[in-house]
Amino acid sequence: MICGDVRHGRQRRVPARAALGAAAVAGVLVLSGGVGMAGAQAAPPAPGYPGAAATWAPGDKDGFGTAIGALDSTVWYTLEDGTLSEVFAPRIDTQSSRDTQFVVTDGTTFADREDEDTDSVVELVDPRALVYRQVNTATSGRYRITKTYTTDPDRAAVLVDVRFESLDGQPYQVYVLHDVGLGLNANDDTGRSADGRLLATDGALSSAVTASGGLTGTSSGYLERSDGWSDLRADFVLDDAWDAPTPGNVVQIGRTGLTGLDGGQGLTLSLGFGTTEDDAVQAADQALGRGFDSALAAYSAGWHDYLDALAPAPASVAQWRTEYDVSAMVIAASEDKTVRGGFVASPGRPWAWANELQHLPVYHAVWSRDLYQHATALIAMGDVAAAERALDHLWTVQQRPDGSFPQNARLDGEPVFGGLQMDEVALPIVLAWQLGRTGPEDWERVRLSADFLVAEGPATEQERWENLGGWSPNTIAAEIAGLVTAADIARANGDGARADTYLATADEWRAGLAEWTVTTTGPLSAEPYHLRITADGDADAGTQIQIADGGPLVDQREVLDPSFLDLVRLGIVPADDPVVQNTLRLIDERLGYDTANGRFWHRSSFDGYGEKADGTQWEPVDPGSRETIGRGWPLLTGERGEYELVPGAAVAAPPQERLDAMARSADDESLFMAEQVWDDQPPSAEGPEFEPGEPTFSATPLSWSHAGFVRLAHAIDAGRPVDTPAVVACHFGTSLCED
Repeated sequence: MICGDVRHGRQRRVPARAALGAAAVAGVLVLSGGVGMAGAQAAPPAPGYPGAAATWAPGDKDGFGTAIGALDSTVWYTLEDGTLSEVFAPRIDTQSSRDTQFVVTDGTTFADREDEDTDSVVELVDPRALVYRQVNTATSGRYRITKTYTTDPDRAAVLVDVRFESLDGQPYQVYVLHDVGLGLNANDDTGRSADGRLLATDGALSSAVTASGGLTGTSSGYLERSDGWSDLRADFVLDDAWDAPTPGNVVQIGRTGLTGLDGGQGLTLSLGFGTTEDDAVQAADQALGRGFDSALAAYSAGWHDYLDALAPAPASVAQWRTEYDVSAMVIAASEDKTVRGGFVASPGRPWAWANELQHLPVYHAVWSRDLYQHATALIAMGDVAAAERALDHLWTVQQRPDGSFPQNARLDGEPVFGGLQMDEVALPIVLAWQLGRTGPEDWERVRLSADFLVAEGPATEQERWENLGGWSPNTIAAEIAGLVTAADIARANGDGARADTYLATADEWRAGLAEWTVTTTGPLSAEPYHLRITADGDADAGTQIQIADGGPLVDQREVLDPSFLDLVRLGIVPADDPVVQNTLRLIDERLGYDTANGRFWHRSSFDGYGEKADGTQWEPVDPGSRETIGRGWPLLTGERGEYELVPGAAVAAPPQERLDAMARSADDESLFMAEQVWDDQPPSAEGPEFEPGEPTFSATPLSWSHAGFVRLAHAIDAGRPVDTPAVVACHFGTSLCED
């Protein structure tokens, strides 16, 4: 079933969610609204445990926020499809709820959910704080719900200012529907009602949903078996009141005092989180007692102070100042408050993956590569302290004893996926050099990773896009930059022998690039060009490679990828190199496309990492089926702009035009930048419109996209890329050498 909501000034199709499911800390939801206190007597046990299996909440968020610098406020909120989507607590890699929304009924003829029965518009309330408002208007025209969000800077609680208006003069019953999902597993929670609150726990984390004045008509049941929404949907009356004492996929409901008429239009919603139920109740109650206005004022002041402390915004964002500030705030908000320096890739899941992957954190995990992108943007915008914390996290949490790094990991270092990506081993070394971290302690860390590169490179088990192995120009660029910067750090620490080894290896790999990654026999051009990757290190061989994510088995000489440009940005290959310029010509012809927002590029030939052809959500498919289509990545537009700033580059458009394209690609309401934007071949001429250059249903916000925007903005003002290690450019004599 497909349902629609209004965003970007158009209708978008999103998968309907028949059920609520959450992986979250036990939480309490508190509401203010004049409802009488409910008793704490236990209700009968709900039937049907464990309930239907939980699914992931979609990853295309249209709101995201946390109290910056407030280390006691270990909570992050997200918004999606008119609802409060996942709340993360007590760490940003741990969901503590799946979905919280209102259900509206007249008790006799209908029951509506916000995610299915309203048109939702999102507003950024404060251009200098991550404060978002949802305005949800019933498609029937009966009512409007306006919700403004903040987190309490002093505790783990989310507060929502709610206004419910009847548009037809009729009174309504309004229920809070809370999909509990604690601790990355939404199938092992229990729930109950007590003193007008909804309490839930998985034994390690707890949540509370409550209202000043309390909730009445409360119930905790199992998804699609005994949950309150299934009850209301059947006859528009909440007939049953249950507790859910046996672990399962718990969904909770409680009636508020809202009616939509005078005296029943306002409400403050408070979600509290903690280790125990008492902790969650205390957080929710104290936040509610503080009041929404007080919490919002402190929350907003924190963000204002943060932005004021940054370096001046570059002149290149004169017309995009809010987009720039939102980008800076998204990057900063992606850092955990308990494990400092741990920045996640995105506050949500990618797409809506299959249930068997439900337990994996995926995008709300830490990638060494993404963390490098975050850190270089942080340096550019003036938050060097956060970049330092990021490097500390890489060294002390993620780096393994042999110097390697996991493909990605939870904040405590536990690997999520098991791949080895050599660029992720190299980039922390480059970051250490950029930060001037060359002392003995950092040298010990650098040495481990540089020695690993020498022993295991240049081939990689997985390259940047994580679905192919072999000899990748992008990976080799990172490895060479890592070795040259490591050599500089080695000499500073008196280890000339290692410095010589690192430089000799870097030179050897630079000399090998042509054989490994540049084909002279490829079918795409009579002139040499870079390939995305070779499986065997022979770029002139027509070796067949399997493109993952639904792609086919193809000749490796037919596969292009714009990310080879890191060879130029990292100072290894000159921008005017004929192979570079010929490859760009091919990439522009085969991977680039123009939109009203500007030009974008697909990440690879035959890419299948995107929605299906009809625009529905990505899911794992059989290799070669071509059911899914990868679209354009805004971050590639940023990297193209950085290349075009290098002396000698083939400039197809001014770098400012690339920055403008990225800014225009941001969601029109949240100003978030997505992982991907629709291409010039919309999924369907019928039904909802998919505008080329506008965000797809991919992970949003993607911090890497925002980091690329920030970095390009500063590069334009500097007249050159800002993260090029000069020692690398000078070693190879390229134009970015700064003597």
